[in-house]
Amino acid sequence: MEEPKITVGICDRYPEIRGSLNGFYRPNGIMLSGEFIVRPDGRDAVFCDAHGREIIRAPRLRLFAEKDATFSIYGVTIGIGFHWEQEKKLTYAGDLTFLATGDGKITAINELSVERYLESVVSSEMNDDAPREFLRAHAIASRSWLVAMLQRREKSEKTDGYEKRDGNDEKEVIRWYDREDHDLFDVCADDHCQRYQGISDRTRGNAARAVKETRGVFLIHGGRICDARYHKACGGMTENYSACWEEKEVPYLSHVSDAVRPFAPVRTEKDAERWIMAEPASWCNVKDATLLAKILPDYDRKTVDFLRWRVEYRREELEDIIRAKSGVDFGTLRAIVPLQRGPSGRISRLRIEGTKAKVVVGKELEIRRWLSPSHLYSSAFIVQIKRDQSGVPTGFVLIGAGWGHGVGLCQIGAAAMAASGLNAEEILLHYFKGAALVKRY
Repeated sequence: MEEPKITVGICDRYPEIRGSLNGFYRPNGIMLSGEFIVRPDGRDAVFCDAHGREIIRAPRLRLFAEKDATFSIYGVTIGIGFHWEQEKKLTYAGDLTFLATGDGKITAINELSVERYLESVVSSEMNDDAPREFLRAHAIASRSWLVAMLQRREKSEKTDGYEKRDGNDEKEVIRWYDREDHDLFDVCADDHCQRYQGISDRTRGNAARAVKETRGVFLIHGGRICDARYHKACGGMTENYSACWEEKEVPYLSHVSDAVRPFAPVRTEKDAERWIMAEPASWCNVKDATLLAKILPDYDRKTVDFLRWRVEYRREELEDIIRAKSGVDFGTLRAIVPLQRGPSGRISRLRIEGTKAKVVVGKELEIRRWLSPSHLYSSAFIVQIKRDQSGVPTGFVLIGAGWGHGVGLCQIGAAAMAASGLNAEEILLHYFKGAALVKRY
């Protein structure tokens, strides 16, 4: 197996893209450098200098990097749709393509080698000061997810859910999301795939060393590279693959306790309430601010209630949020009822009941989207309803556990394991049951 090259969508369908070429780039025999603006014009991407003067145009403009040239893009949106969304100037290595998408928008695509890409991913996902064995484990998991995704894309058709109505005219909306949503490039540069925030001092530090030390090493199960999912904090127990994506069992993406001694899995609503209202002694129950500062990038450190969290809405406020997110007018909101949970307590099917409509929604990410202006931290929550004297709801309180989908490697838990002295292999084989580490190139 040879090291692959990949394409990364940095800016997907922007009205224009501004940035700078730091060094020389070569499109069609000419040399370009300095600040630029790229705008759409019909089917063409038009590359202009900093003053807006046209230099070159084509439906697909590919710029090849000379020697150690890099490029910067201004105003890249990161954390799209999440509570940490922001714009940043980011710098990248490798070749650069501008693509006119035909809808008055421009897409910027970075092409580079897998290992170079991973140096940025590991340093973007986590702090460069994180424990060495954790960074090594993350590099292997990120590499495995990426190449497994590329292989899956070649073999399978995209599936992302369904909608139906039962005999009582109750609508059911079950959706899940995977990287196959991208049609112009292999992976995006944001949390939907893996964070890829270009090169910086971080990509020349511990994260880069972790990638180099594990070059070509993959998680393998049954002779195939593992689809090694990961998330920020499981809340004490990881989740089964089927709770978040299609209905199939993936042995190495099955429930484990994020602790030395196992916890009892959630099986009933009473179990869910007991679990979510507790504070388990799990690996990801990290209170040490110094360790968290070493593990998490600065914008992630603003999220301090990742183990257990609470969101409270006035009824009218939540009605507006659900209407905007779902497109359904429920009227007066009456109830939010969990119908199906995974062993970590994450809800995969949820009924929303109002005076005008009843809808069952799933899976994990769609539930998080419908019940928040951005996203809930996770779908592992219980619902408490405040009512007036006549029994009509006046408010809804969601009390939850964990941060992210909960499948696979728990980043904060894995970092705490490394800080306690466990090595990368021990960490990975804890979260990915039955897998093994194999060097493929």
